[in-house]
Amino acid sequence: MKFKHTLITMVMGKILRVFSGRDLWTGRMCVAVLSSLALLLWFDVDWCITTTFRAMSDPLMWLNTLVAALLMSIPYAAARRISVHVIWLTVVYGLLEANLMYCRTYLTAIPPASYLLVGNLSDFTASVTDSIRWYDWFGALTVVAAGWVMKRKAALRPRRPVARILLLSAVMASVSALWIMARGGFYAAYDRLAQSCYYSTCGVPVYTLGGHIAYSLIDDSRRDATDHTPDIDRWIALHDSLVAVQELPADAVPRRNLVLIICESLESWPVEARIDGKEITPYLNSLLRDSTTLYAPNILTQVASGRSIDCQLLINCGLLPMNGQVYSMKYPSVTYPSLNKAMRERYGTKSYIFTCDKPITWNQQAIGRAFGYDSLIDRRAWRMDEMIGNPAKLSDGSFLRQSVELLRQGHIWPEGESRMLTFVTYSGHNPFRLPDNMVDPQFDMREKDLPRRLADYIAMAHYTDSQLHILIDYLRSRRDFDNTLVVIVGDHEGLAGDRNDFVKASSLVSAGQYTPLLILNPPVGGGSRVESVAGQIDIYPTLSAMLGLSGYFWHGMGQSLLDPDRGAYAVSMMTGEEVGDSAALTSRMLDMIRSARRISDATIRSDYFKNQPLNGSD
Repeated sequence: MKFKHTLITMVMGKILRVFSGRDLWTGRMCVAVLSSLALLLWFDVDWCITTTFRAMSDPLMWLNTLVAALLMSIPYAAARRISVHVIWLTVVYGLLEANLMYCRTYLTAIPPASYLLVGNLSDFTASVTDSIRWYDWFGALTVVAAGWVMKRKAALRPRRPVARILLLSAVMASVSALWIMARGGFYAAYDRLAQSCYYSTCGVPVYTLGGHIAYSLIDDSRRDATDHTPDIDRWIALHDSLVAVQELPADAVPRRNLVLIICESLESWPVEARIDGKEITPYLNSLLRDSTTLYAPNILTQVASGRSIDCQLLINCGLLPMNGQVYSMKYPSVTYPSLNKAMRERYGTKSYIFTCDKPITWNQQAIGRAFGYDSLIDRRAWRMDEMIGNPAKLSDGSFLRQSVELLRQGHIWPEGESRMLTFVTYSGHNPFRLPDNMVDPQFDMREKDLPRRLADYIAMAHYTDSQLHILIDYLRSRRDFDNTLVVIVGDHEGLAGDRNDFVKASSLVSAGQYTPLLILNPPVGGGSRVESVAGQIDIYPTLSAMLGLSGYFWHGMGQSLLDPDRGAYAVSMMTGEEVGDSAALTSRMLDMIRSARRISDATIRSDYFKNQPLNGSD
């Protein structure tokens, strides 16, 4: 018994000596650990400022952050050079800051595959810099302070520092692992957070950025390795049993042409709003007063990390964005059902997409081809005569003027032939900076008592509104306008992480992330308003009905606005927020809506539609 007691005492004493000792926890080694911990805690706090502080109440956040800090100090422990630690902290700071800026727009960390898409940032430099906040510099100050303090500390030489830190990290990580196992395992625990309405953004601070990357890679491998066909088949059968395909009344004439105008970052609240008695969007307001316009102001943004390109997936294909991937980058060769292909099948329609961006942005050229567009008319086609933004892009005014010039030549859209034309505007892109010489002197926001970015957003919405008539006037001048459906829609919300501050600053700003949907010249519903909540996923079946495409095999994952039994309910793909009247829906309908994104993700990953008659042939 005495021998046992002596042995235990010796072992415990050995462990304590490994984890303690003045040589290890004083001097520069201590600064290396504390500065690493300070940098990671700064990131956690900064992340929670944009999202929610719920993560801070989870003990695992503190434990995992401490383990990560110990591991971050290993380069210094191995090299024992101040420069190595400072360089390492700088690299980590850059990675953390990049994810913070990404979070302020997309409310998630950077998906692993998107680290390979850094080249896209060259076209969005101004948006990136506009995402920086003054408190981000605390992270940089931590790096500077670490180097300064370490130079003034004694350069002690602890024995086997790497082994001792690894051992301590292993003990703490083991405690964390046991805790996580008690929650059902890492994947299950993280997945519950990711799918929670209130905790969806907590995974990154609780499990660290490394945990987010690990979860994303595991999630991808699980999805890609599983045959989802039975789940997809069951979901589609459930959708078909609950959602009726909308047919037009016998006396209604379906439209054979579709003109889709996607306005960058246009939200609903500026429409019909006034500042000092002046309308923010006078032209759109005039269209609303037209007896042939259908207006739905409460279309919930449902894009995810693909933003603008996700909007095209929602509208063109009736599919929801992927979970953790940008479909256009990873799956551009997948077979997609689309309005383009349905119109080609029914009317022999040719379709064109007009953009002032480069064809490589969000892989637009490849995904346009996958959707069934016959041609992409991009940045290379335009005269760069009036520029907006940084880097500069063609203004909406010049873009629409030159587009009309091209259409007037007649070879793209001859009178009497069926066409689908999509126009993607750019001027409304964050950071919403309108050049002084383009500011409407009758609508100058610069002197208003508003946050600068909000004033810029309002001014840009006013500018884009003032240019839309260029295209609409041309369309109305055509003899086939009566046979043309014109759709004006915002691609997604524009205020992102600043929304709460702007809601407090101005009663104009909506707390909801809604984009407007205007449909000019619909075969039914002209002069009406659909005030109930809908999602962007509901646009596809609405347009499909108005174009007489009920015979096409794919009816989308949403519900047509023309459906009198439609449930006024939608789910945000960015935040998981559910809006609308859930009490009016059956449990089966709720389950269908809530599982739609998972099923949409599976259809894209598995190329589910590759054996479907997408173009009118088997």
